[in-house]
Amino acid sequence: MIDYELLRIIWWIFIGVVGIAFALTEGFDFGVCTLLPIVGKSDTERRVIINSVGATWEGNQVWLILLGGAIFAIWPPVYATLFSGLYVAMLLVLFALFFRPAGFDYRGKIDDERWRNAWDWGLFLGGTLPPVLFGVLVGNLLLGLPFHFDQDLRPFYDGTFWGLLHPFALLCGVLGLLLTTFHGAWFLKCRSEGVIYQRCITVINTLGPVILVLTVLVMAWACSLARPEITQMPAGDAASNPLHKTVVAHGASWLTHFFSYPWMLLAPILGFTGFVLAWLSGRGESRLLGLVFSGLGITGLLLTVGFALFPFLLISSTDPGSSLTLWDASSSHLTLSWAFWITLVFLPIVLVYTRWVYRVIWGNLSDKTILDDTHTYY
Repeated sequence: MIDYELLRIIWWIFIGVVGIAFALTEGFDFGVCTLLPIVGKSDTERRVIINSVGATWEGNQVWLILLGGAIFAIWPPVYATLFSGLYVAMLLVLFALFFRPAGFDYRGKIDDERWRNAWDWGLFLGGTLPPVLFGVLVGNLLLGLPFHFDQDLRPFYDGTFWGLLHPFALLCGVLGLLLTTFHGAWFLKCRSEGVIYQRCITVINTLGPVILVLTVLVMAWACSLARPEITQMPAGDAASNPLHKTVVAHGASWLTHFFSYPWMLLAPILGFTGFVLAWLSGRGESRLLGLVFSGLGITGLLLTVGFALFPFLLISSTDPGSSLTLWDASSSHLTLSWAFWITLVFLPIVLVYTRWVYRVIWGNLSDKTILDDTHTYY
């Protein structure tokens, strides 16, 4: 049986991979929906945009379900704290996502301009609100959330929804929206031609420098924040109990944490370099390469957040000792072992199937494509 401490690290990596997969695939879905009323000027153009993700958006959304299920199984206290404390924010995300299946499936049921425009704005909302809220969540993960555990390990959330709207978190939310829009523009450029293709180039060239400036601003602001520090902790293979460690609220800064492990600096370098290359690629005829660069940029930023928090999963701003780490928030050794072997079998199958799906549906879409087979496409 694999060592308990090693399993905890493996699952931190696994769940990180699932989170990145969700950001990369659902990210361009969100971006395409955000761009729908901006890039699409006619009903046919909007149908082209919708059908660029029409065959894959449902499968991409499953990564979010898998992420939530993995957190529930592997880090139950994290799941309990997040999904109870951030209940209002989670419901807002859920309600926004409701517009997506309804919008995709019902938009074309009635040949009426007002009906279709209404669903277009519903799809816009479903693609715009979630990345903003996910960005706000990431910002609050770095700031810390107001929660604590009692002696029976029951989590209590001490804040409100409005308390999440810290200026730093809101800036992260804006960055999250711009990242998905930029990523979506690259995906749409890969799958379109003509006027939509040209408008995507305009979006990429416009958002590229803005994203670079905001990324630098967010990183600089984060570096000025204090990071909690664990001063005493049980052995790595001890049973999970977040109250068995000692944490001080203000330890080394986030920047000092990265300089303590210089290899972690590769993550922000990857993120920034990826966005620079994606922006520069937008000026040429590049298609897939630019999408890859955009994905590398998003991956680098997510790795930066993960490395910055390590070994924390959730930081408590009101009771640092209740902060959750991958050492004291995990399920039992047996649960992690069973889940590991099941994942080792099925995750490669999911990845191979996903790759096959994109290979089958890949290709350029145009007005002619939609009009020649109008009853098959959305």
